[in-house]
Amino acid sequence: MAKNEGQIVIKKYANRRLYNTGTSTYVTLEDLAEMVKKGEDFTVQDAKSGDDITHSVLTQIIFEQESKTGNTLLPISFLRQLITYYGDQMQMVVPSFLEHSMRAFSEQQAQMREQVNRAFGETPLGKNLQLPMQMVEDQVRRNTELFQQAMQMFSPFMKPPAAKESRKAEAKDIDELKEQLRALQNKLDNL
Repeated sequence: MAKNEGQIVIKKYANRRLYNTGTSTYVTLEDLAEMVKKGEDFTVQDAKSGDDITHSVLTQIIFEQESKTGNTLLPISFLRQLITYYGDQMQMVVPSFLEHSMRAFSEQQAQMREQVNRAFGETPLGKNLQLPMQMVEDQVRRNTELFQQAMQMFSPFMKPPAAKESRKAEAKDIDELKEQLRALQNKLDNL
């Protein structure tokens, strides 16, 4: 397997084709997305120049995932806020903050799954979703508060978001999560 310091090397050619040098096969963006989900480490290089273009290819994968599934992970309010940081003095801080936030979220995700599984195990399916729903709502609320506190810490002159707008956005997120849990419950009931 051809690797670059433990990483698989993907070559991107002018015709936009991607070639996995580790398996000697052509791959698609979907294949790369699967590799990411499996935890496989790779870099993408421009075949002609040798430049590392991993960032732009990963961004392209996110764009494709966001547009094709209809189940977006990046809310419009988040995208708008992110755009405001480009060219701003905060631009240097945002990547490390987002990286830290995603790491913390991943660690909490395992705990949340365990709690939801325990709650579903203790509650007959189709009867009462209140306990798992409350746990999800609490987690969303904690994550939102942590994000707001961190952003205020990095930018002490930034006005805190209007409480009414924040609660409205939080309520919308919670409603979306409730709807997703209801849909999941319906699927489980149909099984």
